[in-house]
Amino acid sequence: KPKRCLPIQCGIIGGQIPLSPLLFHPNTKGSQIVMDVTQKTAKRQASFCNAITFCNRPIALYEQVRLKITKKQCCWSGALRLGFTSKDPSRINPDNLPKYACPDLVSQSGFWAKALPEEFANEGNIIAFWVDKKGRVFYRINESSPMLFFSGVRTAEPLWALIDVYGLTRGVQLLDSEIVPADCLRPRSFTTVRSSSLRREADDSRLSVSLCDLNLQQEDGRSPRNHNSLNSQQSSLLPSSLESDLHFHQLRGAHIKTLDEQTVARSEHAREERTLVFTNRPLRTGETVFIKVTKSSPARSGSLSYGVTSCDPSVLRPSDLPYNPEALVDRKEFWAVCRVPTPLQSSDILGFLVNHEGEVILSHNGTNVGMQVCVDNSRPLWMFFGLHGAVTQLRILGSTHLGDQRTTSSPSSPSSSPHTPSALDSGSSDPVLNGGLCSAAYCSSAGGTTPNSPVSLPKSPTFPAGRGPWSDECSICYENTVDTVIYACGHMCLCYTCGVKLKKMSNACCPICRRQIKDIIKTYRST
Repeated sequence: KPKRCLPIQCGIIGGQIPLSPLLFHPNTKGSQIVMDVTQKTAKRQASFCNAITFCNRPIALYEQVRLKITKKQCCWSGALRLGFTSKDPSRINPDNLPKYACPDLVSQSGFWAKALPEEFANEGNIIAFWVDKKGRVFYRINESSPMLFFSGVRTAEPLWALIDVYGLTRGVQLLDSEIVPADCLRPRSFTTVRSSSLRREADDSRLSVSLCDLNLQQEDGRSPRNHNSLNSQQSSLLPSSLESDLHFHQLRGAHIKTLDEQTVARSEHAREERTLVFTNRPLRTGETVFIKVTKSSPARSGSLSYGVTSCDPSVLRPSDLPYNPEALVDRKEFWAVCRVPTPLQSSDILGFLVNHEGEVILSHNGTNVGMQVCVDNSRPLWMFFGLHGAVTQLRILGSTHLGDQRTTSSPSSPSSSPHTPSALDSGSSDPVLNGGLCSAAYCSSAGGTTPNSPVSLPKSPTFPAGRGPWSDECSICYENTVDTVIYACGHMCLCYTCGVKLKKMSNACCPICRRQIKDIIKTYRST
């Protein structure tokens, strides 16, 4: 029987941390935060960001920071971000606080935070979160069982609570904190907790895309996606008719089991798992493959890997399949490996289309996410998936074929640019070169796996509509003027400074067509 949590009393815990009522820090806060005189209520007055706050004193291990959501604004996407910092907020200049806790602040040493699932960010909900002596952070909603949030917090030094009043969450109130004895709670995996108090409402906006998880920063001031427009897609996630001849190939990773011809699941084995699966036949040009996530484990981090290859799975052995799908690009065949940029949950539906231009177009729950990478579609291409992280079971729902209809990616999609910042790091220390949901190092290799692209510019969301291929902005830094041609593909999309840096990268390839860069040539336009 669980013990009752103990309310905080003013005094000393362990002879180290003086405990006093937990309040918001009065000075170190985002530019959009306003507080009441008691320093217990914080509201974001405008926008959807610039609302990072901290507590006024260090918190103790197992001390629950308790928040009540007082205001929700449904026109935004993403929700409250919670975590801890080892940096004393009193020594942080408020003017230096970034717009977002994720990914801006957590990329700095001494900050740890994660987004609260949006379905829990409802008005009136009470969220409690704490850190244990092992650096694991747990949270609970109202009186539900505790759930593992994330880990890796350094507990050898004082910690302050970090709260980003982001997106959907417009206002929060700090309640009296409580100490949880180390033996009071036995936190279970998130996957085992499905209490009735946490059931999603029928109209819950599960289809929304979190800007933090996409690692997008809307520097131009645009708002995140509107929830209503996403919810309207719920009734049309799939076409009226699907072809059912596409299955999973019998070749699969050692830690994957086949439940039927169209469903595979990951067998929990170890941290390093061979979890690759392939389609049983090549994709047809213009064919959209629909995949459903039938099981997920949000307690684990990591996204679904996917890609296409010219390698027939029948010639492979299970031992040929690596733990890390990105290692496949070192093989002699053509391999393009990407990761789904959005966090996935059970019942999510993904659509993958390789069109006539060789663009791989991704859709998530009926919403076009945009072009992810260009591939060589001059030869048969099989699709593959890597069940890592949160995704534990996939099902092929079927496919549709557009025939000769030519489908291009949506230029207006914020995720369609191949230069969107991503968690997939290309290994360069220069941040302007670490772009793309499908990193250049993952899409090509010296062994001839790069696609054969035409010299003429393909249709690409890199160039906004109406501007044409001769854009004045470098497609990497978006600051300098384009003045450099890539040899041998002929694309002119970079400034000379970025071109030099890109060429020095291992397996450097064109950001437009992913063809290997042999040289860069600076040009001079006559005016």
